[in-house]
Amino acid sequence: MTCCGLDFGTSNSAIGVMHAGVPTLVPLERDSPLIPSAVFFDYESRGRILFGSSAIETYVGQTEGRLMRALKTILGSPLIDETTALGYKRVPLTEVVEIFIRHLKSVAESFVGKEISAVVHGRPVHFVDGDDAADSRAQEVLSAIVRRAGFRHLIFVYEPIAAAYHYEETAEREEIVLVADIGGGTSDFSVIRIGPERRARLDRSDDILATAGVRVGGTDFDTLLSLDSVMPELGLGSFLREKNLPMPASIYFELATWATINFTYTARNERELSGMVADSVAPEKTSRLLRTIKYRLGHRIAFAVEDAKIALSNASNADIALRFIEPDLDVATSCAGFEGAIAEKTDRLFRTSARCIADAGLKPSDVQTIFFTGGSGRVPAVREAISRAAPAARRTTGSDFLSVALGLTREAARRFS
Repeated sequence: MTCCGLDFGTSNSAIGVMHAGVPTLVPLERDSPLIPSAVFFDYESRGRILFGSSAIETYVGQTEGRLMRALKTILGSPLIDETTALGYKRVPLTEVVEIFIRHLKSVAESFVGKEISAVVHGRPVHFVDGDDAADSRAQEVLSAIVRRAGFRHLIFVYEPIAAAYHYEETAEREEIVLVADIGGGTSDFSVIRIGPERRARLDRSDDILATAGVRVGGTDFDTLLSLDSVMPELGLGSFLREKNLPMPASIYFELATWATINFTYTARNERELSGMVADSVAPEKTSRLLRTIKYRLGHRIAFAVEDAKIALSNASNADIALRFIEPDLDVATSCAGFEGAIAEKTDRLFRTSARCIADAGLKPSDVQTIFFTGGSGRVPAVREAISRAAPAARRTTGSDFLSVALGLTREAARRFS
């Protein structure tokens, strides 16, 4: 039975197989083992479906169609039952997830030259915060999607546990580690005892001391940066003259959130915004919002915001280039402003990681290492917040985007061998 490890992520995904006895990640596009979790439905070519970077590049090139990104976030939200318009029909969002996972499976099978029937699939510690029933339903929905995609045997493993197994491959001594997996949609933590003599054990339940998770991730940081910096330039916070009411905030929140951008592209929004432009105290800004909706520029804004967020991990300032909306429209951002916008979220990360250590029955000083993984773990404010939970611990990192996938692949070989 051929098996794989599958890390279906909010922003990026990877799938791995055992090759010559070594966990090996499948090249998913060109030579890269990492693929953006994106699907583009091309209306101009009668239903062609593109994935990953090709999907994004085609969308940015303004081919007529629909781009879907941050697909994983629907599993822990009310969007789990929603549909989206694809041409003249409506399709469940869960079917879009299935299409993407089936694509990953197909590419992996072409790589190994045989059917892959078994998968160890990563999952966050919590799809939904504080609602066990909703969390169970999210896993049930994902399980059904994975089986419809063609996997007959399925085991779920917490993503921070998988990352810990990958980190353990390089461990030279026994230690207690806090794994911080900061992804696009969730942040997950585990306190685990690892070491060279432990990695061969079949039963690791005694080594896993605690797990914790919170629905905070990189896409939340994108949303908050957009609301703080970009959306005011499109009229957020401005007023309408006739009734002295503010511009409706809901459309800005939808436009700033990856999973709901497509919901803003409606004829009704265009009609209502056309009337608001004339009534606005800031018509030039409201016109930008109308232009964004009319020409479906929301995802391009989100990509520009994401680029600025990444840049702010290594710089004090960054510009968000919005010249596709209006010539010379650049929005200045700063590291200090970004950290202020996400302060409530980073505080939740500190509290969740501290609780994980306490749930393990440990003091902060008992944690010897913090292992950071996940793309959003690169944000300096995120690292500082989590490090406050174990201030004396050594900080280290591995392959930010691939540690979970490699750990899942190793676990697949162990579980299905």
